[in-house]
Amino acid sequence: MAETVQRVDYVYVTVPDAPGEGDRVLSALKESSVNLIGCLGFPAGDGSSQLDLVADDVEAVRVALDGTGVKLSEVKHAFLVQGDDRAGAVADTTTKLAGAGINVTAVAAVAGGSGGYGMILWVAPADYESTAAALGA
Repeated sequence: MAETVQRVDYVYVTVPDAPGEGDRVLSALKESSVNLIGCLGFPAGDGSSQLDLVADDVEAVRVALDGTGVKLSEVKHAFLVQGDDRAGAVADTTTKLAGAGINVTAVAAVAGGSGGYGMILWVAPADYESTAAALGA
């Protein structure tokens, strides 16, 4: 599989850092048949956690979570990189960005089985277009 890079949209929610809170959000998305491209949860401090919800239809996320009591962020942007799993796959991408003087804000990567991997890459909004150019997205 050739490596692909695409622009993706996401929103995030902040929920109490307590059992079942993330599930409440994810179950609401499931009930509305919203398919996530990616999801990343992490502590946000002050007893809360943040869930980044990457979807090909962020409006469907908004509709699904309406009435759940969670507040969605405005739409934000990231990149989805997919390709053959190999040693250094993530470093190949970050090296391109480093060479272009672009700072990576966050990255989450995982082997996807069947020899593939996927990575979601976040950069500062001011670097979004230059990142797209550097990665050919």
